[in-house]
Amino acid sequence: MSTQTAARPRHREPGQARAVVTGIGVLAPTGLNTHDFWQAALAGRSGIGRIERFDPGQYAARLAGEIRDFDPAAHLPERLLPQTDHVTRLSLVAAEQALADAGVDPAALPEYGMSVVTASSAGGFAFGQNELEKLWAKGSDHVSAYQSFAWFYAVNTGQISIRHGMRGPSGVLVTDSAGGLDAVGQARRNLRGGTALAVTGGVDGSLCPWGWIGQLAEGGMSRRDDPARAYLPFDRDADGWVPGEGGAILIVEDAAAAAARGAGRVYGEISGYAATFDPPPGSGRPAGLLRAIRLALADAGRDASEVDVVFADAAGVPALDRAEARTLAQVFGPHAVPVTAPKAATGRLAAGAGSLDIAAALLSLRDGVIPPTPNVTSPAYPDLDLVVGVPRETDPRTALVLARGTHGFNAAVVLTR
Repeated sequence: MSTQTAARPRHREPGQARAVVTGIGVLAPTGLNTHDFWQAALAGRSGIGRIERFDPGQYAARLAGEIRDFDPAAHLPERLLPQTDHVTRLSLVAAEQALADAGVDPAALPEYGMSVVTASSAGGFAFGQNELEKLWAKGSDHVSAYQSFAWFYAVNTGQISIRHGMRGPSGVLVTDSAGGLDAVGQARRNLRGGTALAVTGGVDGSLCPWGWIGQLAEGGMSRRDDPARAYLPFDRDADGWVPGEGGAILIVEDAAAAAARGAGRVYGEISGYAATFDPPPGSGRPAGLLRAIRLALADAGRDASEVDVVFADAAGVPALDRAEARTLAQVFGPHAVPVTAPKAATGRLAAGAGSLDIAAALLSLRDGVIPPTPNVTSPAYPDLDLVVGVPRETDPRTALVLARGTHGFNAAVVLTR
Protein backbone atom coordinates (compact mmCIF):
# COMPACT_ATOMS: atom_id res chain seq x y z
CA MET A 1 0.00 0.00 0.00
CA SER A 2 1.38 3.40 -0.94
CA THR A 3 2.19 6.10 1.59
CA GLN A 4 -0.49 8.27 0.02
CA THR A 5 -3.15 5.61 0.59
CA ALA A 6 -2.04 4.61 4.07
CA ALA A 7 -1.52 8.03 5.63
CA ARG A 8 -4.72 9.98 5.18
CA PRO A 9 -4.88 13.30 7.09
CA ARG A 10 -6.84 12.90 10.28
CA HIS A 11 -10.30 14.45 10.36
CA ARG A 12 -10.56 17.85 12.01
CA GLU A 13 -13.61 19.90 12.69
CA PRO A 14 -13.74 23.02 10.47
CA GLY A 15 -12.06 25.98 12.13
CA GLN A 16 -10.21 23.92 14.74
CA ALA A 17 -6.74 23.76 13.17
CA ARG A 18 -4.04 26.03 14.59
CA ALA A 19 -1.74 27.22 11.81
CA VAL A 20 1.92 27.34 12.78
CA VAL A 21 4.97 28.24 10.69
CA THR A 22 7.64 25.54 10.73
CA GLY A 23 9.84 26.57 7.81
CA ILE A 24 11.07 29.75 6.12
CA GLY A 25 12.80 30.23 2.77
CA VAL A 26 14.01 33.66 1.68
CA LEU A 27 15.49 35.12 -1.46
CA ALA A 28 15.83 38.90 -1.22
CA PRO A 29 18.05 41.71 -2.47
CA THR A 30 19.80 41.59 0.92
CA GLY A 31 20.35 37.83 1.13
CA LEU A 32 19.85 34.57 -0.72
CA ASN A 33 18.81 32.68 2.42
CA THR A 34 17.03 33.40 5.68
CA HIS A 35 20.18 33.85 7.76
CA ASP A 36 21.81 36.38 5.44
CA PHE A 37 18.57 38.32 5.00
CA TRP A 38 18.02 38.51 8.76
CA GLN A 39 21.58 39.65 9.49
CA ALA A 40 21.24 42.38 6.86
CA ALA A 41 17.88 43.45 8.33
CA LEU A 42 19.36 43.76 11.83
CA ALA A 43 22.29 45.76 10.47
CA GLY A 44 20.03 47.99 8.37
CA ARG A 45 22.07 47.00 5.32
CA SER A 46 20.43 47.96 2.02
CA GLY A 47 20.16 45.98 -1.20
CA ILE A 48 18.86 48.91 -3.25
CA GLY A 49 20.99 50.19 -6.13
CA ARG A 50 20.99 51.16 -9.79
CA ILE A 51 19.41 48.47 -11.94
CA GLU A 52 21.96 46.21 -13.63
CA ARG A 53 19.69 43.77 -15.49
CA PHE A 54 18.89 46.35 -18.14
CA ASP A 55 19.97 49.93 -18.83
CA PRO A 56 17.59 52.15 -16.84
CA GLY A 57 19.07 55.41 -18.12
CA GLN A 58 16.11 56.27 -20.36
CA TYR A 59 13.55 55.89 -17.56
CA ALA A 60 12.44 58.36 -14.90
CA ALA A 61 13.35 55.92 -12.08
CA ARG A 62 16.55 53.91 -12.06
CA LEU A 63 16.86 52.22 -8.66
CA ALA A 64 15.56 48.85 -7.50
CA GLY A 65 16.10 46.15 -4.94
CA GLU A 66 17.66 43.68 -7.36
CA ILE A 67 18.72 40.12 -6.53
CA ARG A 68 22.27 39.62 -7.75
CA ASP A 69 24.63 36.62 -7.79
CA PHE A 70 21.76 34.13 -8.10
CA ASP A 71 22.66 31.14 -10.29
CA PRO A 72 19.52 29.06 -10.95
CA ALA A 73 21.57 26.27 -12.55
CA ALA A 74 23.22 25.66 -9.19
CA HIS A 75 19.85 24.91 -7.58
CA LEU A 76 17.46 23.56 -10.22
CA PRO A 77 17.45 20.77 -12.83
CA GLU A 78 18.53 21.86 -16.29
CA ARG A 79 15.17 20.83 -17.79
CA LEU A 80 13.36 23.47 -15.68
CA LEU A 81 15.46 26.41 -16.82
CA PRO A 82 14.02 26.94 -20.34
CA GLN A 83 10.44 26.72 -19.09
CA THR A 84 10.62 29.10 -16.12
CA ASP A 85 10.79 32.83 -15.55
CA HIS A 86 13.41 34.32 -13.24
CA VAL A 87 10.82 34.86 -10.49
CA THR A 88 9.58 31.26 -10.74
CA ARG A 89 13.14 30.02 -10.29
CA LEU A 90 13.44 32.18 -7.19
CA SER A 91 10.15 30.75 -5.91
CA LEU A 92 11.26 27.17 -6.45
CA VAL A 93 14.51 27.73 -4.57
CA ALA A 94 12.74 29.54 -1.72
CA ALA A 95 10.31 26.61 -1.45
CA GLU A 96 13.23 24.16 -1.30
CA GLN A 97 14.79 26.21 1.49
CA ALA A 98 11.54 26.35 3.44
CA LEU A 99 10.90 22.61 3.17
CA ALA A 100 14.46 21.85 4.28
CA ASP A 101 14.13 24.30 7.16
CA ALA A 102 10.93 22.59 8.29
CA GLY A 103 12.45 19.13 7.93
CA VAL A 104 9.66 18.11 5.55
CA ASP A 105 10.07 15.31 3.02
CA PRO A 106 7.06 15.73 0.71
CA ALA A 107 7.45 12.17 -0.57
CA ALA A 108 6.70 10.88 2.93
CA LEU A 109 3.41 12.77 3.23
CA PRO A 110 0.01 12.25 1.59
CA GLU A 111 0.03 14.08 -1.73
CA TYR A 112 -3.55 15.31 -1.27
CA GLY A 113 -2.72 16.51 2.26
CA MET A 114 -0.33 19.20 1.00
CA SER A 115 -1.43 22.54 -0.41
CA VAL A 116 0.38 25.30 -2.33
CA VAL A 117 -0.95 28.87 -2.16
CA THR A 118 1.22 31.68 -3.47
CA ALA A 119 0.71 35.33 -4.37
CA SER A 120 1.71 37.13 -7.55
CA SER A 121 1.21 40.59 -8.98
CA ALA A 122 2.76 40.19 -12.43
CA GLY A 123 3.51 36.55 -13.24
CA GLY A 124 6.53 35.78 -15.40
CA PHE A 125 6.93 39.24 -16.91
CA ALA A 126 10.54 38.88 -18.01
CA PHE A 127 9.82 35.57 -19.73
CA GLY A 128 6.91 37.20 -21.55
CA GLN A 129 9.01 40.12 -22.69
CA ASN A 130 11.70 37.83 -24.08
CA GLU A 131 9.14 35.88 -26.10
CA LEU A 132 7.53 39.06 -27.44
CA GLU A 133 10.94 40.23 -28.61
CA LYS A 134 11.38 36.91 -30.46
CA LEU A 135 7.92 37.24 -31.98
CA TRP A 136 8.58 40.70 -33.44
CA ALA A 137 12.22 40.13 -34.38
CA LYS A 138 12.15 36.57 -35.72
CA GLY A 139 8.54 35.44 -36.09
CA SER A 140 6.09 33.16 -34.33
CA ASP A 141 8.10 30.00 -35.01
CA HIS A 142 10.72 31.26 -32.55
CA VAL A 143 8.33 31.78 -29.63
CA SER A 144 8.74 29.18 -26.88
CA ALA A 145 5.83 26.82 -26.26
CA TYR A 146 6.43 27.45 -22.56
CA GLN A 147 5.11 30.99 -23.04
CA SER A 148 1.64 29.43 -22.74
CA PHE A 149 2.11 29.14 -18.97
CA ALA A 150 5.46 30.66 -17.92
CA TRP A 151 3.94 34.17 -17.83
CA PHE A 152 0.86 33.19 -15.81
CA TYR A 153 0.09 34.41 -12.27
CA ALA A 154 -0.38 30.85 -11.01
CA VAL A 155 2.85 29.48 -12.47
CA ASN A 156 4.80 29.58 -9.18
CA THR A 157 2.07 27.61 -7.42
CA GLY A 158 1.96 25.14 -10.30
CA GLN A 159 5.70 24.57 -10.54
CA ILE A 160 6.10 24.12 -6.76
CA SER A 161 3.19 21.68 -6.60
CA ILE A 162 4.47 19.65 -9.56
CA ARG A 163 8.04 19.54 -8.27
CA HIS A 164 7.01 18.26 -4.84
CA GLY A 165 3.94 16.18 -5.67
CA MET A 166 1.54 18.41 -3.74
CA ARG A 167 -2.03 17.86 -4.95
CA GLY A 168 -4.12 19.33 -2.16
CA PRO A 169 -6.26 22.48 -2.56
CA SER A 170 -4.03 25.12 -4.14
CA GLY A 171 -4.24 28.49 -5.84
CA VAL A 172 -2.85 31.97 -6.32
CA LEU A 173 -3.86 35.36 -4.86
CA VAL A 174 -3.51 38.42 -7.10
CA THR A 175 -3.93 41.41 -4.78
CA ASP A 176 -0.74 43.36 -5.50
CA SER A 177 1.36 44.05 -2.39
CA ALA A 178 -1.31 42.63 -0.08
CA GLY A 179 -0.95 39.26 -1.80
CA GLY A 180 1.75 37.82 0.44
CA LEU A 181 -0.54 38.16 3.46
CA ASP A 182 -3.64 37.04 1.59
CA ALA A 183 -1.89 33.85 0.47
CA VAL A 184 -1.03 33.00 4.07
CA GLY A 185 -4.63 33.69 5.07
CA GLN A 186 -5.89 31.32 2.37
CA ALA A 187 -3.36 28.68 3.40
CA ARG A 188 -4.73 28.86 6.94
CA ARG A 189 -8.24 28.33 5.56
CA ASN A 190 -7.01 25.21 3.76
CA LEU A 191 -5.60 23.86 7.00
CA ARG A 192 -8.91 24.50 8.71
CA GLY A 193 -10.56 22.53 5.93
CA GLY A 194 -8.46 19.45 6.67
CA THR A 195 -5.15 19.96 4.85
CA ALA A 196 -2.17 19.18 7.06
CA LEU A 197 0.52 21.32 5.41
CA ALA A 198 0.66 24.31 3.08
CA VAL A 199 3.51 25.89 1.14
CA THR A 200 2.61 29.57 0.98
CA GLY A 201 3.82 33.15 0.66
CA GLY A 202 5.04 35.06 -2.32
CA VAL A 203 8.14 35.71 -4.41
CA ASP A 204 7.57 38.44 -6.95
CA GLY A 205 9.10 41.15 -9.11
CA SER A 206 9.16 42.36 -12.70
CA LEU A 207 12.54 44.00 -13.20
CA CYS A 208 12.52 44.14 -16.98
CA PRO A 209 11.67 47.07 -19.29
CA TRP A 210 8.12 45.84 -19.88
CA GLY A 211 7.46 45.46 -16.18
CA TRP A 212 9.30 48.68 -15.35
CA ILE A 213 7.12 50.93 -17.49
CA GLY A 214 4.04 49.37 -15.92
CA GLN A 215 5.29 50.20 -12.44
CA LEU A 216 6.21 53.72 -13.49
CA ALA A 217 2.70 54.21 -14.86
CA GLU A 218 1.22 53.43 -11.44
CA GLY A 219 2.94 56.52 -10.00
CA GLY A 220 4.51 56.92 -6.59
CA MET A 221 8.01 55.67 -7.44
CA SER A 222 10.99 57.65 -6.22
CA ARG A 223 13.00 59.36 -8.97
CA ARG A 224 16.12 59.82 -6.87
CA ASP A 225 19.46 58.25 -7.77
CA ASP A 226 20.95 58.04 -4.27
CA PRO A 227 20.04 54.59 -2.87
CA ALA A 228 20.30 55.90 0.69
CA ARG A 229 17.75 58.68 0.07
CA ALA A 230 15.29 57.10 -2.34
CA TYR A 231 12.92 54.99 -0.21
CA LEU A 232 12.29 56.69 3.14
CA PRO A 233 8.99 55.54 4.65
CA PHE A 234 7.61 57.81 7.39
CA ASP A 235 10.47 60.30 6.83
CA ARG A 236 10.05 64.05 6.29
CA ASP A 237 12.09 63.63 3.09
CA ALA A 238 9.98 60.75 1.70
CA ASP A 239 9.87 60.83 -2.08
CA GLY A 240 8.12 57.61 -3.04
CA TRP A 241 8.85 53.90 -3.11
CA VAL A 242 11.48 51.76 -4.81
CA PRO A 243 10.51 48.46 -6.46
CA GLY A 244 12.30 45.22 -5.71
CA GLU A 245 12.17 41.50 -6.31
CA GLY A 246 12.15 38.44 -4.11
CA GLY A 247 10.16 37.44 -1.05
CA ALA A 248 9.61 34.47 1.23
CA ILE A 249 8.02 31.05 1.09
CA LEU A 250 6.67 29.62 4.35
CA ILE A 251 5.72 26.15 5.49
CA VAL A 252 2.48 26.43 7.44
CA GLU A 253 1.16 23.36 9.22
CA ASP A 254 -1.67 22.31 11.44
CA ALA A 255 -0.06 22.38 14.89
CA ALA A 256 -1.25 18.88 15.74
CA ALA A 257 0.03 17.46 12.45
CA ALA A 258 3.39 19.21 12.90
CA ALA A 259 3.74 17.73 16.39
CA ALA A 260 2.75 14.28 15.14
CA ARG A 261 5.47 14.26 12.49
CA GLY A 262 8.04 15.55 15.00
CA ALA A 263 8.60 19.04 13.60
CA GLY A 264 11.79 20.34 15.12
CA ARG A 265 10.85 24.01 15.29
CA VAL A 266 7.82 26.27 15.38
CA TYR A 267 8.52 29.93 14.59
CA GLY A 268 5.08 31.12 15.63
CA GLU A 269 1.37 30.87 15.03
CA ILE A 270 -0.76 32.68 12.47
CA SER A 271 -3.33 33.72 15.03
CA GLY A 272 -5.33 36.28 13.07
CA TYR A 273 -5.93 37.44 9.52
CA ALA A 274 -8.26 39.86 7.76
CA ALA A 275 -8.56 41.58 4.38
CA THR A 276 -10.58 44.61 3.34
CA PHE A 277 -10.96 46.77 0.25
CA ASP A 278 -10.99 50.54 0.09
CA PRO A 279 -14.09 52.32 -1.24
CA PRO A 280 -13.86 54.27 -4.51
CA PRO A 281 -12.06 57.63 -4.30
CA GLY A 282 -14.44 60.46 -3.57
CA SER A 283 -17.03 58.20 -1.92
CA GLY A 284 -16.52 59.84 1.46
CA ARG A 285 -16.25 56.41 3.10
CA PRO A 286 -13.15 55.59 5.20
CA ALA A 287 -10.25 53.52 3.88
CA GLY A 288 -10.20 49.87 4.89
CA LEU A 289 -6.86 49.51 6.71
CA LEU A 290 -8.30 50.35 10.14
CA ARG A 291 -11.04 47.77 9.75
CA ALA A 292 -8.54 45.14 8.55
CA ILE A 293 -6.44 45.65 11.68
CA ARG A 294 -9.40 45.43 14.01
CA LEU A 295 -10.80 42.35 12.27
CA ALA A 296 -7.41 40.58 12.39
CA LEU A 297 -7.04 41.35 16.11
CA ALA A 298 -10.55 40.08 16.76
CA ASP A 299 -9.82 36.94 14.74
CA ALA A 300 -6.73 36.38 16.90
CA GLY A 301 -8.64 37.07 20.12
CA ARG A 302 -6.14 39.80 20.98
CA ASP A 303 -6.50 43.32 22.26
CA ALA A 304 -4.49 46.13 20.69
CA SER A 305 -2.57 46.50 23.96
CA GLU A 306 -1.14 42.98 23.46
CA VAL A 307 0.63 43.84 20.20
CA ASP A 308 4.36 44.28 20.77
CA VAL A 309 5.52 45.33 17.29
CA VAL A 310 4.00 46.41 13.97
CA PHE A 311 5.66 45.63 10.64
CA ALA A 312 4.17 48.46 8.61
CA ASP A 313 3.17 48.61 4.96
CA ALA A 314 5.37 51.74 4.71
CA ALA A 315 4.57 53.03 1.23
CA GLY A 316 7.12 55.85 1.25
CA VAL A 317 4.50 58.11 -0.34
CA PRO A 318 3.76 60.95 2.11
CA ALA A 319 -0.04 60.80 1.79
CA LEU A 320 -0.10 57.02 2.24
CA ASP A 321 2.41 57.12 5.11
CA ARG A 322 0.33 59.80 6.82
CA ALA A 323 -2.81 57.69 6.52
CA GLU A 324 -1.06 54.60 7.92
CA ALA A 325 0.50 56.55 10.81
CA ARG A 326 -2.90 58.04 11.65
CA THR A 327 -4.51 54.59 11.57
CA LEU A 328 -1.88 53.09 13.88
CA ALA A 329 -2.31 55.94 16.37
CA GLN A 330 -6.06 55.38 16.22
CA VAL A 331 -5.70 51.67 17.03
CA PHE A 332 -2.88 51.74 19.57
CA GLY A 333 -2.69 55.31 20.80
CA PRO A 334 0.19 57.71 20.19
CA HIS A 335 3.71 56.28 20.48
CA ALA A 336 2.30 53.14 22.11
CA VAL A 337 3.83 50.33 20.03
CA PRO A 338 7.15 49.98 18.15
CA VAL A 339 6.74 50.21 14.37
CA THR A 340 9.31 49.10 11.82
CA ALA A 341 9.71 48.78 8.05
CA PRO A 342 12.78 46.67 7.16
CA LYS A 343 11.50 46.66 3.56
CA ALA A 344 13.17 50.06 3.18
CA ALA A 345 16.34 47.99 2.59
CA THR A 346 14.87 45.71 -0.06
CA GLY A 347 12.37 47.90 -1.87
CA ARG A 348 8.70 47.00 -2.17
CA LEU A 349 8.62 43.46 -3.50
CA ALA A 350 5.02 43.51 -4.76
CA ALA A 351 3.35 40.23 -3.73
CA GLY A 352 6.60 39.12 -2.09
CA ALA A 353 6.62 41.99 0.40
CA GLY A 354 4.04 40.70 2.85
CA SER A 355 5.46 37.21 3.22
CA LEU A 356 8.98 38.62 3.65
CA ASP A 357 7.62 40.85 6.43
CA ILE A 358 5.99 37.78 8.03
CA ALA A 359 9.37 36.04 7.92
CA ALA A 360 11.05 39.06 9.53
CA ALA A 361 8.34 39.30 12.18
CA LEU A 362 8.69 35.61 13.07
CA LEU A 363 12.47 36.00 13.37
CA SER A 364 11.86 39.04 15.55
CA LEU A 365 9.65 36.97 17.85
CA ARG A 366 12.26 34.22 17.91
CA ASP A 367 15.23 36.43 18.74
CA GLY A 368 13.60 39.11 20.89
CA VAL A 369 14.77 41.98 18.68
CA ILE A 370 13.09 44.43 16.31
CA PRO A 371 15.04 45.32 13.13
CA PRO A 372 15.32 49.02 12.29
CA THR A 373 13.85 50.99 9.41
CA PRO A 374 17.04 51.80 7.44
CA ASN A 375 18.00 55.23 6.06
CA VAL A 376 15.22 57.10 7.88
CA THR A 377 16.83 60.02 9.71
CA SER A 378 13.95 62.48 10.17
CA PRO A 379 10.77 60.67 11.27
CA ALA A 380 7.78 62.76 10.26
CA TYR A 381 5.10 61.48 12.63
CA PRO A 382 5.60 62.08 16.37
CA ASP A 383 2.78 59.68 17.26
CA LEU A 384 4.67 56.83 15.58
CA ASP A 385 7.31 54.99 17.62
CA LEU A 386 9.41 54.20 14.56
CA VAL A 387 12.43 51.96 15.16
CA VAL A 388 15.37 53.55 13.35
CA GLY A 389 19.15 53.45 13.46
CA VAL A 390 19.80 50.27 15.42
CA PRO A 391 17.80 47.17 16.36
CA ARG A 392 15.67 47.42 19.46
CA GLU A 393 16.12 44.56 21.90
CA THR A 394 12.83 43.68 23.50
CA ASP A 395 10.68 40.63 24.16
CA PRO A 396 7.94 40.68 21.51
CA ARG A 397 5.32 37.95 21.75
CA THR A 398 2.70 39.31 19.35
CA ALA A 399 3.39 40.98 15.99
CA LEU A 400 1.05 42.69 13.54
CA VAL A 401 2.02 42.69 9.85
CA LEU A 402 0.29 45.08 7.45
CA ALA A 403 0.15 45.34 3.66
CA ARG A 404 -1.69 47.52 1.17
CA GLY A 405 -1.95 46.96 -2.56
CA THR A 406 -2.55 49.38 -5.40
CA HIS A 407 -6.20 50.31 -5.97
CA GLY A 408 -7.46 49.46 -2.50
CA PHE A 409 -6.29 46.11 -1.15
CA ASN A 410 -5.62 45.90 2.61
CA ALA A 411 -4.47 42.91 4.64
CA ALA A 412 -3.39 42.32 8.24
CA VAL A 413 -1.86 39.26 9.92
CA VAL A 414 -1.38 38.68 13.64
CA LEU A 415 1.52 36.42 14.63
CA THR A 416 2.08 35.04 18.13
CA ARG A 417 4.99 33.29 19.73
